[in-house]
Amino acid sequence: MRNSLKKRLRSSRDPSFGTWISSSSLLALDALREMGFEWFMIDTEHAPVNPETMAAMVALLGAAGPAALVRVGNIDQYLIKQALDSGAHGILVPLVSTEAQAKAAVAFAKYPPEGVRGAAAAAASRYGMELPSYLRTANAETMVGVQIETQEALEHVDAIASVKGLDLLFVGPQDLTLSLGLMDDRTNPKVLDAMRVVVDACERHGKVPGTLVVNAEEKKTAIDLGFRFISLASDVRFLIQGARYYLGG
Repeated sequence: MRNSLKKRLRSSRDPSFGTWISSSSLLALDALREMGFEWFMIDTEHAPVNPETMAAMVALLGAAGPAALVRVGNIDQYLIKQALDSGAHGILVPLVSTEAQAKAAVAFAKYPPEGVRGAAAAAASRYGMELPSYLRTANAETMVGVQIETQEALEHVDAIASVKGLDLLFVGPQDLTLSLGLMDDRTNPKVLDAMRVVVDACERHGKVPGTLVVNAEEKKTAIDLGFRFISLASDVRFLIQGARYYLGG
């Protein structure tokens, strides 16, 4: 297994741009995959994506295409195993608020002795044909990210960022805004201050800070704050904005 995205994030401080796949649509992913995004986050937390569709999306991107990443629905060994066995280059785990939860996410994504992931002759290893090489490289090459999206996570962010084997701390901007009691006021200075806390923790512990933006202003703000892994909206938002453009709205 080789993960060029992980290598690029380690070697360059330039922002890496991807997007969210929330439509469950292979057609949408196929239409977007050669647009210039470095990675796609296949959402299985909030989107109705079943394991078969997730696996088909990962296969469509392939080993050489934009990196296939999967947001799983929970800190769950089965869900993480399913995503990585499909051949995904990495996983993103939502609602991680403590060091123990971050350690569990890493353990579920790594083979022994670094974790507890079970081996399988699945798509990731070409159905067992490349299992020896996959087992020897997967721990180092797999990206593991956690979402920082609660007040509790902010209170434990340094402990979370210190977890060995964790690559990415991703701010979930809307849930973090809700957790701070600000509903949908994502431009509130308190939200921006919280985002700076996450970026600073990443800097101290050698992790990559990430977030999601929904417009050009948020993109600029994210870059200015120091985020290096940035989701540019989602396939569904592109669809809505395109329709509004043609309708003149």
